[in-house]
Amino acid sequence: MVKICCIGAGYVGGPTMAVIALKCPSIEVAVVDISVSRITAWNSDQLPIYEPGLDDVVKQCRGKNLFFSTEVEKHVSEADIIFVSVNTPTKTRGLGAGKAADLTYWESAARMIADVSKNDKIVVEKSTVPVKTAEAIEKILTHNSKGINYQILSNPEFLAEGTAIQDLFHPDRVLIGGRDTPEGQKAIQTLKEVYARWVPEDRIICTNLWSAELSKLAANAFLAQRISSVNAMSALCEATGADVTQVSNAVGKDTRIGPKFLNASVGFGGSCFQKDILNLVYICECNGLAEVANYWKQVIKVNDYQKNRFVNRMVASMFNTVSGKKVAVLGFAFKKDTGDTRETPAIDVCKGLLGDNAHLSIYDPQVTQEQIQRDLSMKKFDWDHPTHLQPMSPVGVKQVNVVWNAYEATKDAHGVCILTEWDEFKTLDFKRIYDNMQKPAFVFDGRNVVDAEKLREIGFIVYSIGKPLDAWLKDMPAVA
Repeated sequence: MVKICCIGAGYVGGPTMAVIALKCPSIEVAVVDISVSRITAWNSDQLPIYEPGLDDVVKQCRGKNLFFSTEVEKHVSEADIIFVSVNTPTKTRGLGAGKAADLTYWESAARMIADVSKNDKIVVEKSTVPVKTAEAIEKILTHNSKGINYQILSNPEFLAEGTAIQDLFHPDRVLIGGRDTPEGQKAIQTLKEVYARWVPEDRIICTNLWSAELSKLAANAFLAQRISSVNAMSALCEATGADVTQVSNAVGKDTRIGPKFLNASVGFGGSCFQKDILNLVYICECNGLAEVANYWKQVIKVNDYQKNRFVNRMVASMFNTVSGKKVAVLGFAFKKDTGDTRETPAIDVCKGLLGDNAHLSIYDPQVTQEQIQRDLSMKKFDWDHPTHLQPMSPVGVKQVNVVWNAYEATKDAHGVCILTEWDEFKTLDFKRIYDNMQKPAFVFDGRNVVDAEKLREIGFIVYSIGKPLDAWLKDMPAVA
């Protein structure tokens, strides 16, 4: 029986291994992590991450050919194929601080693999890593090999949170990069055979190591670039009276462009986009490609500009101050159908409002009070370290109250801002919300999910990103 072990039981490792176990009943899959609480959660009815369809997959396989364990060395030693899916945070100090990936966890995983291995292994990069990481890992393993042969493969994940299980069942492509040697090609074929049990062969792409590593960074950079492009247009639409939804619809009808990732919003978030672009920028700078680096930096600058613009618009609309005012925040996750808050635009928007001394009442159907308080008190990039290595959350931010329904959040509020496009926000009873708010009552829609005209008929002053401005808002321009 082929044995697979995945080091790291997070958003990538857990779902990916669960689907491999489901689709390959003859393969034994172990997911290992040093975090006892995380492994305990994977073995319980309350999984540590929310992802539609994940529960069913895990329950079908757990205890049969899918195991979650803290016995890291035992399972690594027994495995034929080892997936490494550990955190690769952005460095906060030293060479490349603020841009380069910190490979500390990757290196310690490689050294541990070398220490405990007794037979030949295929080691697969699953985390998003900078180009040439495989080469560094290869050096660590070969210099500590004790006669054991290791083949390094790059197999980046292209999951979108909220649809991860469907993405794994029906991937656009599976990318496997390896060495162009007989041993390297044999390793590629071994991994290809695992995926080929459910993925059509023409969707499994085999490349060299560097192409596979760079393809992942490039894919995320291209997606983020589309969001920043439409968000840049949204600012111009507001200035000219155009409607960004109509513009993006017209643009997206061009088959060369297509309609995906053209929704204007308060900004992109998630664990990958910003981190991967910063990584790309650093690689470009290291290779003397300053113009290329500056091009990609601009994608992040526009994203930051969009979040700042949103906060400025809110404050300017409410008589240029939110000090002491209750503001309802609907949605904290970076997008709907996930509880993930990593790099969510809500953090920067909330911090901007808190900076003007607002009192926030936050509701998100999938994010806990503890997580929200932790996010609002953490330093930049701290989120990407394993939980037990993150700074302990200090006493919660005093002006933040986390509640468990939208009506409680909006009661007595001066303004409501929608920061996640949860479906339930489209069907709220806005008349009830209006009646219980301070007047004038404002709605700032950061995801364009509400019917602005209906809300105006109720009595709200509405700001929707990239839409023609309310007369009230024209009188109070936001100074960016």
